[in-house]
Amino acid sequence: MIFRCSSLPKLMTNPRKKSESLSETAKSLSETAKSYIKQLAKENFYGYTSKVETKQMRKGTEYEMESIALVNSVWFGSNFVKNQLRENQGYLSGHPDIITDDSIIDIKTSWSLETFPALPEDADSYEWQVRGYMHLFNKPRAFVIFCMIDTDDELLSDWDNRDIHKVSHIDPTKRITVVQYERDEMKEELMLSRLRDASEFYSQYMQQLNNK
Repeated sequence: MIFRCSSLPKLMTNPRKKSESLSETAKSLSETAKSYIKQLAKENFYGYTSKVETKQMRKGTEYEMESIALVNSVWFGSNFVKNQLRENQGYLSGHPDIITDDSIIDIKTSWSLETFPALPEDADSYEWQVRGYMHLFNKPRAFVIFCMIDTDDELLSDWDNRDIHKVSHIDPTKRITVVQYERDEMKEELMLSRLRDASEFYSQYMQQLNNK
């Protein structure tokens, strides 16, 4: 099984108690990770997807180019463009937003000022996702850049507070927050070991489905 880098935050959660998994090697997997893998297996086995799309998710994907333009407007000398390359290696697949000579950049577009992390310490962690990208593309560092841009009216309802969605009057430098990660060999080895366990757990669960 090949897992996307975006699934790594779930796969890398640590188990809280002794596992009752299907194999010794899968004992490193948390209940969160095993539930996620089972869901993937069921989707593939029965041929369906359980994709859920929210307004927040739509903004995050559909307005990515506007966020990249915001970063280019404040990051000195930058002219970043959207990456089109996907890399597959072993049990891992990834398609980062931006690739530079020495780094990976992942763009996160916030829904509103309320959800926008004003400082790096306020940001949700995407560490394992970008560690996957660094491994796949052999880059020494990665940046997660949180961006706040205007939310278009088509995504807003009559009762949404425009004050937290219309932000173009705010200094652009105050509307990006950057979190940086350096490549770490020990963490990478742990990630690859967890991916092997996850793939084995997936295979065993699929075998159970086939044999039921």
